[in-house]
Amino acid sequence: MSIKVDLDRLSDALSDFGLGYLITVGDDFRAHTVSIDTVISDGVFNIGHIGNTTRRNVIEHADVTLLWPPREQGGYSLIVDGRGEVEGDGLCATPTRAVLHRSATPRTPSASGCAEDCVPLAED
Repeated sequence: MSIKVDLDRLSDALSDFGLGYLITVGDDFRAHTVSIDTVISDGVFNIGHIGNTTRRNVIEHADVTLLWPPREQGGYSLIVDGRGEVEGDGLCATPTRAVLHRSATPRTPSASGCAEDCVPLAED
């Protein structure tokens, strides 16, 4: 199922975060995580220089996850799933799904109804 990401909400949410992480997987399906400093432009994340392992992983398995942890304990993390494409010595990632996520407070209903406190950044 494809969920259309609200790019305006995603761009606004991104301004609340600092350093992020790019997660890819290799042929052995082990996660490879690197820190990133990225911007979103025209609906695409532009990620600067990537290393050989990240490059190889994205060429073989284009699905990527970008993660920005909360600045403060108890805050939301921003999690973006997308499709990566190697461009020159860098990477572009087109978001397919985005969510603000944090552990739920016991006995408190979440905005999305899931067991955790999730706020999907999808178009209505």
